[in-house]
Amino acid sequence: MTTSQIKSDTITVTPLKDKPLGCTVSLPSYCHNDPSLLNENDHKKLYEAVLTYLVVVIPGQGDFSPKSQYNLTKSFDSSLSDEISYGHEDKILANDKSILKRDLITIKEQPEVHVLGNGVWNNPKYGKDDINLKHPTHFTFHKDHLPKEKCFNVPEGEIPWTRFYRWHIDSALYKLYPPKITTLLGLKVPSKEKRQLVKYDDDEQNELLVQQAATCFVSGANAFDLLSEEDKVLVLNSKVMYAPHPYIYISQCGATNDGLTICNEGKELDLNELPSWEEKHIMKLPLVWTNPVTGKHHLQVHGCCVYKLFLPNGKVLELEQARELIYKWMKPAINPEHVYAHEWSNGELCIFYNRGVWHSVSGQFDEGETRLCHQCNIASNEIPTVNA
Repeated sequence: MTTSQIKSDTITVTPLKDKPLGCTVSLPSYCHNDPSLLNENDHKKLYEAVLTYLVVVIPGQGDFSPKSQYNLTKSFDSSLSDEISYGHEDKILANDKSILKRDLITIKEQPEVHVLGNGVWNNPKYGKDDINLKHPTHFTFHKDHLPKEKCFNVPEGEIPWTRFYRWHIDSALYKLYPPKITTLLGLKVPSKEKRQLVKYDDDEQNELLVQQAATCFVSGANAFDLLSEEDKVLVLNSKVMYAPHPYIYISQCGATNDGLTICNEGKELDLNELPSWEEKHIMKLPLVWTNPVTGKHHLQVHGCCVYKLFLPNGKVLELEQARELIYKWMKPAINPEHVYAHEWSNGELCIFYNRGVWHSVSGQFDEGETRLCHQCNIASNEIPTVNA
């Protein structure tokens, strides 16, 4: 047996080379390839790796069970009690107007784990009937669209165009505080040879070549670092308010070409058209959340769900102005050199610090192409804080 084949008795963390963030983790033999069974010391190392590198990739997890995925996700948040919730309320996810309704399919014996992807799947863990998954694309969410002939069934040798779907933080942004960690298990993913070209459609004509349906991440800490000194002071002392039931509030709206925010067209639902809501559950959060491991400030904001912005001088920016200013702060962070577009292999588990990154899916599928992922996040009982 060579040295490289000997399993360490502790986890091994390897930063990704030439990437703006991320690392891989090798598991010790004693946990039998199940990261939910790590001992206390190794779990602490894994926790620190997630908050330091923001995205942790563990290969070879094709047999990772929904129960283990739930247990692992829960283990990162000491605030959780016995009564816990997926990051969104099911009754709101199930609302016909919600843009997240596609996320309602769950593992029956572990309903905190949701099923995402594309194509028809039959598995008893999803229920007795086939499930038909639909991969989200910019065609259903953006105001303006790329030419379909450039995206679907393109001639051999031509690379399909695509866009970032929606840059976001996993969170209901109403009543439930944002999850600390999201785990995403890629069970059946496109080949790495399947490439698509993300078109930014911005003034710089930026583009990014990615694997089909790559999950893309940017660092909120880097987003903060890219701000001017004046803007850093401003965001450190500002708060953002999200609309009640924000994913229903924006259900008739179209997003910008880069998926960062919503175009100002006045298509938002009136608040009296939303499911019942209470003032006390409206989410008003700091724009910056401090990382408890690194001490870094992360600009953490969901640009599509913004409702109002409260500035330190007492001024309140209403919807349109709030979107415009937040977009200005967010846009530099998604430039190609700052994006980690994860190129999946079957059986890879991604653990990402939901309070430290924004992420977006990309890509689209031709007829008959498939993808299958299991996702889990759990609403925290702790409000995000900033240590100015």
